[in-house]
Amino acid sequence: MQPAPLTILLLLLASAEQVLAAGKKTSVTDWTNKYDAHFKKQSKHYFGPNHDWRWFKAQAIAESGLDPKAESKSGARGIMQIMPATYREIQEKNPHLKDIDSPRWNIAAGIYYDRKLYKRWVSPPDQNERLYFAFGSYNAGYTRIIKSLKRADPPTASWEKVEHHVPGQTRHYVRRIRSLMDDL
Repeated sequence: MQPAPLTILLLLLASAEQVLAAGKKTSVTDWTNKYDAHFKKQSKHYFGPNHDWRWFKAQAIAESGLDPKAESKSGARGIMQIMPATYREIQEKNPHLKDIDSPRWNIAAGIYYDRKLYKRWVSPPDQNERLYFAFGSYNAGYTRIIKSLKRADPPTASWEKVEHHVPGQTRHYVRRIRSLMDDL
């Protein structure tokens, strides 16, 4: 007796789902280590030796999938998806940063910008909370996250309370970064 066509279809779908699940990159460690030296060096330079550099790799995965040739519709470029105007501002303070399209300098500029945003968030005392706010600011802009913080009821320094007031894209962006770091 042969299996019914519906049974065959269900088995094929289940197999396809398993293959897709096996191929998913669910942790920052599942991705290429090609740029890890840059993430390590720049994280140490801008955040100190005890900061986990993999947060910035996770951010780059969320930004571009680690594609140095990535370019958004709005013109953001490179692994860290930096706008050219923002890159020029960063270069004013860091003239050694050369080409926005070079993974080395793009990563350096992105982590520098993260540090700049991180320092602005003094109210969340927890290091990870500050990172979430910095990542949210990187994605949506500092002013938009401040407005979201003010709309949280009561205003609090917890990302979980504020994330419901940020744009959906930003909420998913920060969740993606966090999920890539969950298994570490």
